[in-house]
Amino acid sequence: MNILRPAALLWAMLPLLSGGTAIATAATPGHTDEGPVFEQWRETQHRGSDELLTAGLGIEALRSTSAPAFARPAQPTADEARRRAIWSSWRGIADLTPGGGFGDVYGNLQAAPGREFSAYARVPGARQPHRVLVQVPDSFDPAHACLVAAASSGSRGIYGAIPVAGSWGLAHGCAVAYTDKGAGSDYYDLDARAGFQADGTPATQGALAFVPGEATTPHGIAFKHAHSGDNPEADWGRHLLQALQFGLQALDRAYPRSAPFTAANTRTLGVGVSNGGGAVLRAAEIDGDWFDAMVAGEPNVSVAGAPPLFDFVTQAALLMPCALLALDDLPQPPLQAQLAPASAQRCTTLKSAGQVQGDDTAAQARSARQQLADAGLGEDALRAGAFSTGLDLWRAIAATYASAYGRYGAGEHPCAYGFSATGADGRPGPAPAGLRSTWWSEGSGIPPGSGVVLVDGNAARSAEDPLYGLNCLRALGTGDSADARRVRAGIAEAAARAPRRGLPIVVIHGLHDGLVPIGMTSDRYVPLARKAGAQIAYWRVDHAQHFDSLLAFPDYRKRYVPLLPYMFAAMDQVWAHLEDPAHALPQDALVQPTPRAEAPLLRGQLSIPGIPATPGR
Repeated sequence: MNILRPAALLWAMLPLLSGGTAIATAATPGHTDEGPVFEQWRETQHRGSDELLTAGLGIEALRSTSAPAFARPAQPTADEARRRAIWSSWRGIADLTPGGGFGDVYGNLQAAPGREFSAYARVPGARQPHRVLVQVPDSFDPAHACLVAAASSGSRGIYGAIPVAGSWGLAHGCAVAYTDKGAGSDYYDLDARAGFQADGTPATQGALAFVPGEATTPHGIAFKHAHSGDNPEADWGRHLLQALQFGLQALDRAYPRSAPFTAANTRTLGVGVSNGGGAVLRAAEIDGDWFDAMVAGEPNVSVAGAPPLFDFVTQAALLMPCALLALDDLPQPPLQAQLAPASAQRCTTLKSAGQVQGDDTAAQARSARQQLADAGLGEDALRAGAFSTGLDLWRAIAATYASAYGRYGAGEHPCAYGFSATGADGRPGPAPAGLRSTWWSEGSGIPPGSGVVLVDGNAARSAEDPLYGLNCLRALGTGDSADARRVRAGIAEAAARAPRRGLPIVVIHGLHDGLVPIGMTSDRYVPLARKAGAQIAYWRVDHAQHFDSLLAFPDYRKRYVPLLPYMFAAMDQVWAHLEDPAHALPQDALVQPTPRAEAPLLRGQLSIPGIPATPGR
């Protein structure tokens, strides 16, 4: 367990007037003939030293490694929980380093006073709600209504898209609607029977955002993505649509004299990165003119008939530690020299199990590397995948998604994986109240991180077979057991279909993406969409990997460029077309930017499609 503690520190990077009074609560969840019903409505004001985009923190406080403090560590106020959640989301998603360009070359960090509306939403048939939240800036003009709808990246909480959708939308005077898409940071402490309320504060009773079903074990930590009993990924598109619908209802409340706001009289844009990008593409399938355009960055999207990303994740968890020994010049961190002995041992174990060939470590590493290449992983993506490998993220992702696909509750994982808080010694145990109070604000939605670790319940078997747990996870995607069939049924439900005709879509993906490899996702989705007649542009960006936040490390910014500038540019160009069709929509592009190394980033280095090259910024 101690090995995971430094990993959690890095994972956290990946990751005044305010009133928290609920103004209305719907009596019954579900839908009416008029659309979804939203529960636990709250309206809060955010002006002066507490605004919408950074909670008043500004760039220097966002850069700080010290989280905004809780006056009472075990009992944060709603304002304190919100401020820390916004701080955590910015740090986990964007490159905020001096010279990195955010707020200068691209993006916006200007204060945005206004109001927030939040609630719980529920898709038909779901056991658990998802969070929805709308930010309405004071600059919103009802006569020129616009609404940006975004889903959180990864499995993050409700503010998990604010550096993308909030930064762009609020600067354009648009309302911005968010959803945590059925995942998020509403962890539940099974020992204390404590979760989180609508305002993000911890509680043991009331209208909690997530309460798991009866667990087979009374100990440990449950979280929504893994233990809701739903398959959130299958509903990502509907989650995003409900966020948009909630946004329209919130505008009705904010500007009753201009109501009703509808998709017909409000310009709408769907945007997201990573899992949020996958949600955008799933929402593009839905009939009806809800969205005017979509922009999806590095989307986690699987196409029916092709191997799903779960197949790659479980293969990477097994093979990548060994395969990386076949490459030189890996990015740091993690410190590859420290990981090399464990990687060599993985090669030896795989050889003993007959899963790689070769008489020495070098040959075994080449064998593992070739298997990943045959699956579609390029060398650049493998090199960038060193980060996820060194932090044991493949295993955590595989365990979480297997639980979600199979709709398993806490304590029911077919490969005996679970999650627990840790004590000061790194060993699993009950969570102190001061630690528990931080989860909603700082949790990434998939542990490890924030004092929660992955626990392998196969300790006895693993002593004899070190690969038992990983092979169990892989068999859920490839085997024929009842559990494997159950998991694969969930995977099939999450497969993407073609978008509706006529909807402008821009897909942006880094060629060096080591977490959501372009060859296994966007390269498969775009031809499917085009075959169905989609109006789609595809930007493939060289020297871009998955995590902009990693550019805080010198070795990463020597190698890579941020992906978010291309998201902002695509939104600008799509918006210009929607405002005036004389402006052309984005076209396909293979982008060849130049990493900034230690110099400040210049706009010309990004080679943004559709923008003439000019010297300097």
